[in-house]
Amino acid sequence: MKDFKPYYAVIFTSTQKENIEGYSEMAKQMDELVKQQYGFLGMDSVREDVGITVSYWENLDAIKNWKQQSEHLVAQQKGRTDWYNWYNVRICKVEREYEFNS
Repeated sequence: MKDFKPYYAVIFTSTQKENIEGYSEMAKQMDELVKQQYGFLGMDSVREDVGITVSYWENLDAIKNWKQQSEHLVAQQKGRTDWYNWYNVRICKVEREYEFNS
């Protein structure tokens, strides 16, 4: 069994408005920017009727710094005014993980 160090997951769940002009471009920009952030470990995302994005972080300070990053602040504001009907953010500590791979 490999050594495991707990880390954090930010779960962003949302529903979008019908007209989301500029969203795809901003999402691509944020995807590139988040990869440059200290403490960022990875991300999983899916969108159907409800979108779910889970980002993984080394610690709570890294999450706080990402939330306050200036370009990300602009994206957050656009999300509230232009793109989302609703969203929810959950921050969780991951104590254990396992996977199956055939």
